[in-house]
Amino acid sequence: MYHSKITGLGFYVPNNIVTNDDLSKKIDTNDEWIQERTGIQERRHVIRGEDTTTSMGVKAAEIAIERAKIAKEDIDFVVFATLSPDYYFPGPGVLVQRDLGLRTVGALDVRNQCSGFVYAISVADQYIKTGMYKNILVIGSELHSTGLDMTTRGRGVSVIFGDGAGAAILSREEDLSKGILSTHLHSEGQHAEELALIAPGMGKRWVTDIIADNDPDDESYYPYMNGQFVFKNAVVRFSEVINEGLQANNLEVSDINMLIPHQANLRISQFIQKKFGLNDDQVFNNIQKYGNTTAASIPIALTEAWEQGKIKEGDLVVLAAFGSGFTWGSVIIRW
Repeated sequence: MYHSKITGLGFYVPNNIVTNDDLSKKIDTNDEWIQERTGIQERRHVIRGEDTTTSMGVKAAEIAIERAKIAKEDIDFVVFATLSPDYYFPGPGVLVQRDLGLRTVGALDVRNQCSGFVYAISVADQYIKTGMYKNILVIGSELHSTGLDMTTRGRGVSVIFGDGAGAAILSREEDLSKGILSTHLHSEGQHAEELALIAPGMGKRWVTDIIADNDPDDESYYPYMNGQFVFKNAVVRFSEVINEGLQANNLEVSDINMLIPHQANLRISQFIQKKFGLNDDQVFNNIQKYGNTTAASIPIALTEAWEQGKIKEGDLVVLAAFGSGFTWGSVIIRW
């Protein structure tokens, strides 16, 4: 039995910065309204034709591979987390295998939205623990901006999300005191429709239905979120799954050196920080700059925290996420 260790990190965001004031020119909103509810000041949106979910993932992956000091030939498997694939099928995992010029390794797509990267890390960790693979590329990448309702009707959701990608290399670690100590995953599907994009989907409303109806008021292909309900559930599940991870490893809150929460809403992160009594140096947030990038948010934040020297060897790092599904999870890492 082995542990898996993060040996390389990278992220990529588009150059196009969209401020709250920029959005106010399209939507009946303003900077104060957005910051008060979400903490977001700006986000990145792709310029059509310049970036895709896959291309952003590839750019983040190239940085992670270089920092891990491995060759592309050393990668044994790809796990790609996203809710915004380039195509309905195939998923972006195989496109990354192609565009990076990897060997004909396996490629797996994870569709767990905001907790996608946590789930993807957990999947990769199991493969490495059992000895099946030695180096796995894990990517979280999202392109939200082209699928949002950029009108006043959709402002409750559209002001929140941004585009970007983050990547990590997980490698085999024989020292069982280091690396990923445990992962913890949960779901509660009874609330699935409280945060969802219903169409196109084979079950209720496929492309042919949308085209046939040609209804300009059809909102089924835009994201829907019951914001207050999601918030109330998020703060409970975040707390539970962080405590679950600590207890599984006989650790205390005081042992946490860095908590990287999914960047869903700054108010959620602040609530969790206060509840656990953590100081500003123990929690990393960058939603102010990038918005909610769903499966990309944790790897982007993790990479930035590491780049800024906020994560050091021997630190206890906790990743935690909650989102659509409802799904949530945590990862406990000894750096």
